[in-house]
Amino acid sequence: MGMKHFKAYTPSRRNMTVSTFEEITKKTPEKSLLAKKKKNAGRNSYGRITVRHQGGGNRQKYRIIDFKRKKDDMVATVIGIEYDPNRSSNIALLEYEDGEKAYILAPQGLKDGDKVVSGEKADIKPGNCMPIENIPVGTMIHNIELNPGQGGKMVRAAGQEAQLMAKEGRYAHVRLPSGEMRLVAVRCRATIGTIGNADHENVKLGKAGRKRNMGIRPTVRGSVMNPVDHPHGGGEGRAPVGRPGPLTPWGKPALGYKTRAKHKQSDKFIVKRRK
Repeated sequence: MGMKHFKAYTPSRRNMTVSTFEEITKKTPEKSLLAKKKKNAGRNSYGRITVRHQGGGNRQKYRIIDFKRKKDDMVATVIGIEYDPNRSSNIALLEYEDGEKAYILAPQGLKDGDKVVSGEKADIKPGNCMPIENIPVGTMIHNIELNPGQGGKMVRAAGQEAQLMAKEGRYAHVRLPSGEMRLVAVRCRATIGTIGNADHENVKLGKAGRKRNMGIRPTVRGSVMNPVDHPHGGGEGRAPVGRPGPLTPWGKPALGYKTRAKHKQSDKFIVKRRK
């Protein structure tokens, strides 16, 4: 997928880039696979803001994605690649032999008219889904389950891929995009290939308005706040942080501080930590 650049006829246009959406072949979503998406602007049931910088934005509907891929040995045809406002990757609309339609994450190289299938006897080609025990070692995979039958949870963002490194007894070694090596049960399912829309990370918004359209409100620096609002606040004029290192608004270290629980149950599945 290519990127479109603009002539610098305004300051915001100078660095703005947008995707050319070359992969997109279907403009309108499948109505039967849409769901309502309610906005709460970061507020909880008491009306208090618990997540900052949320609010506004264009109206969106949720596309119901089939992360489980349970229709085994039934061939599905790709009838369109669509844009999804809820995620960085594109989605593919499938039509099964029995007429049922479903959305899946669109892997690289998948196009209209291609056939995909899920099940133990599926071929090793992009878009096919099967248990990890049936996938050859070294294959690139995505949409990986954490527990059998739960549906894909890991490696779902644009341009991402994991690699199946080894299989040993009930577990397989999977190297995730972060560099973490993790044990995954061989009965868990995964989809073959790399997720498409890899150029998503190269998009430059260019102006504040595009951020507002995405439902993201402005971020204010802590150093311009009052001491009551932020640990960096206060002082006459521009003042330094005044502490050994920068902190979050709630007084936790902002850089390099590990937030993962010390004794988490899933620690035993991590063979090697991410870099």
